[in-house]
Amino acid sequence: MIIKNVDLETVCGITSKLPENTLPEVAFAGKSNVGKSSLINGLMNRKSYARISATPGKTQTINYYNINQELYLVDLPGYGYAKVSEQEKQRWGKMVERYLHGSKQLKAVFLLIDIRHDPSANDKMMYDWIVSQGYYPIIIATKLDKIKRSQKDKQIKAVRNGLGLVPGTAVIPFSSVTKQGKDEIWELIEHCIYS
Repeated sequence: MIIKNVDLETVCGITSKLPENTLPEVAFAGKSNVGKSSLINGLMNRKSYARISATPGKTQTINYYNINQELYLVDLPGYGYAKVSEQEKQRWGKMVERYLHGSKQLKAVFLLIDIRHDPSANDKMMYDWIVSQGYYPIIIATKLDKIKRSQKDKQIKAVRNGLGLVPGTAVIPFSSVTKQGKDEIWELIEHCIYS
């Protein structure tokens, strides 16, 4: 996709009403610090439009990025960050749940997993939970540039096994440094929204 314009159109907090969008939406979920902002910036060809934070767990809102007046990339709050109170975690969970249930335009959910590590209990829980909401998330294995090329297949297998992926689930290795995987992600997005 050729990105002509990007607009951070809506930011929803815990009490905000979700927007009634008419354009298709594609959502990105992932644990704090997995590289969600870097991925979204990479997809939008922007350096720092989605704010990259030194403090994990900073995105506490649902952010809607309008791309070319054609679709929304929706950045969901990161999960699983230890320094956040239980109460705060539950509020985020409710917010994400409200979004998955409430969005009439959601076409696909991408779940980001750090390729360097086996999926955490939180990752597994999030994957199972998204599936239970009726979506089959596409997995993006981030931080590809941080492992040796020879480790890639082994790590992808660990991600598949660790999450217990439904057979046929796409796993796309991605690097925000080299942009490897970006074209495949856009192809999948376009397939999800135009098919």
